[in-house]
Amino acid sequence: MSKLTVKIDEHTFHIEMERFSLNGDAFTAVIDGKPVTVMVPNPTQRHDRMDWIVVDGRPYELVFDPDMRWLKAYCGIHRIDVQDTEAIAPRPRSGDGRVKALIPGLITRILVEPGEHVDIGRPVIVLEAMKMENEIRAPCTGTIEALHVKPGQSVTRGEVLAEIKDCR
Repeated sequence: MSKLTVKIDEHTFHIEMERFSLNGDAFTAVIDGKPVTVMVPNPTQRHDRMDWIVVDGRPYELVFDPDMRWLKAYCGIHRIDVQDTEAIAPRPRSGDGRVKALIPGLITRILVEPGEHVDIGRPVIVLEAMKMENEIRAPCTGTIEALHVKPGQSVTRGEVLAEIKDCR
């Protein structure tokens, strides 16, 4: 059982996590006494600075800074900061620069143009799924090489939405 203290805006939460399935990277997390299910989709395709988790069916983006040892989770209008990332140390990244859809949905907005410079974690595309807007963020720093979708287009999980060249 791992214990962690997390600050969200001005609120502090105490979290206990226990892995209950190695197949699919599913976890049980107890947040202030309430159990929730946490899953890490595509656990073999993690980047060294960015990842996704699904908490009780809702996707969240995680951005790591391996040098400064922090993690940020983007949850709607809130940013979650975690300082102790020992248990969630980043994995080697693929470096391919492909921006993929984590979940199926409808593209509602494109926030960048080909040739535009992006930093890791910058919102690139907005995807609507289950009546919620999800910002798809750049997995690395580089230049937008290609956009493969347009507003109004339906996409499937894992579909490549954009490509970033000189990914670093």
